[in-house]
Amino acid sequence: MFDRPAGKPARKSRPAVEPRRRDEGEYNDVPGNLRLSKLMSELGLCSRREADEWIEKGWVTVDGVVVDTLGTKVRPDADIQIDPAAQAAQLKQVTILVHKPVGFVSGQAEEGYEPAVTLVKPENRWDGDRTDIRFSAAHLRQLAPAGRLDIDSTGLLVLTQDGRVAKQLIGGNSQIDKEYLVRVTYGDVETDVEHHFPPESLEKLRHGLELDGVPLKPAMVSWQNGEQLRFVLREGKKRQIRRMCELVGLHVVGLKRVRMGHVMLGALPPGQWRYLGPDESF
Repeated sequence: MFDRPAGKPARKSRPAVEPRRRDEGEYNDVPGNLRLSKLMSELGLCSRREADEWIEKGWVTVDGVVVDTLGTKVRPDADIQIDPAAQAAQLKQVTILVHKPVGFVSGQAEEGYEPAVTLVKPENRWDGDRTDIRFSAAHLRQLAPAGRLDIDSTGLLVLTQDGRVAKQLIGGNSQIDKEYLVRVTYGDVETDVEHHFPPESLEKLRHGLELDGVPLKPAMVSWQNGEQLRFVLREGKKRQIRRMCELVGLHVVGLKRVRMGHVMLGALPPGQWRYLGPDESF
């Protein structure tokens, strides 16, 4: 992709040769052209934030020409090549799985509640982590949640530096299942709720409800036991399961996320974390 003399290191910021410039209109004024960073994200090459960083560093070529101007638009079928330096940086990014307890927020601190990322420290790393990744403070930089869990919910929370993982889990076109175990009551009924809850209301949970005036996608909902439902969703509106349950007269007393795609919470203890292994994917 980039020719350089043998033994020379990959450039760190600017291209070794000043890029040939094209007329701005050739990129930006043609109908149907897309912002380069947006196209790179849509192609799954990286996140838009990463794309902007790579463009500024001169790590992206379009049809053989280095593009280092943010906001540049290109043809949807343009040939995009990435410098090996960018690919190496991407390989160093980590994804961390946390068993979030009640009382922690997913993202930024709120009203005195600590964010779950504060749990990611060496003493909280699970002994069952099978990866050989050595913990580094660099792994905490730009580590962001890919899907939230409410303060009063527990279970699997994914924190990642990799924009590709975030898009896969929470992007608008995400097809990743998220599985939850939800303990409920029904009016005054706290035990054997399954036999008191109308079957037609269970069907509504599966399909037919709407939130904020928008119909919900079909969900898989079944009884795990007499007091606990299993939900499998492919969307994640704010407090969605709790609000769905309220619409059919159920009250949620416990909610735990146990799976995202192919990745299970498993035996990871509350308050502890592990790295996503190289052999795992969502």
